[in-house]
Amino acid sequence: MSKVSFNAGALLAPVPPALVSCGSLESPNVLTIGWTGIICTKPPMTYISVRPERFSYNIIKDTGEFAINLPTEKLCRAVDFCGVRSGRDTDKFKECKLTAVSAKKISAPIIEECPVSLECKVTEIKPLGSHDMFIAEIVNVSADDFLIDENGRIDFKKARLIAYSHGEYFSLGQKLGSFGYSVRKNKNQKKRRPK
Repeated sequence: MSKVSFNAGALLAPVPPALVSCGSLESPNVLTIGWTGIICTKPPMTYISVRPERFSYNIIKDTGEFAINLPTEKLCRAVDFCGVRSGRDTDKFKECKLTAVSAKKISAPIIEECPVSLECKVTEIKPLGSHDMFIAEIVNVSADDFLIDENGRIDFKKARLIAYSHGEYFSLGQKLGSFGYSVRKNKNQKKRRPK
C-alpha cells in the first residue's frame, strides 16, 4: 500500500476534547481544548496548549490553576460551543447550562455535568508558537460515584466520553483489549516448563 505525504501539521487523532474550566466559582469561564494529555506519571503531570489571544489564557496565567473536565456524549454541543465562542462576551456556563462547583484543591471550579475532572496547578508556561503550553501538576481527580467499580477504580466505559478527530466529534466505540492483553497468559493455558 502506498502512502501520501502531507506538509507538517497537527494531525494527531483522536484527542480528548476537554472542557477546561478556570477563574473562580463566582466568575467561572470554560474553553474547549484539544491539545492536552498526560506527560508524566509520578508526579502526575498534564498540559494544555492555549493561544495567547484566548480570553482564558490570562485567567490561567494569572491564577496558575485550571481543571480539565472530561465531557460526555450529552455534552458534545457544549464542547463545540465552548470552542467557538469567547468568554469575553459570552457566559458559556449559562449558555450551555453547565454548573460550576467547588474543586477540592484549587480555586478554579470544576464542571458538575462532567463525570471526571482533573484539578491542575501550573508549574511552567512554555511558549511554542501559535500556542503556549501550560504544564501542570494534577493535584486531585474527582469522579462521579456511579463510575467507581467494585475495586475502587474508575470504570470509564460507563462515562460515555467523546473524542475529537480532525474537525469531527465521535463517541468512543467498543473495547478492543486492555493494557497488557497482548502478552497476558490465557487462564486455560499451562505454563511452559523450561527444557
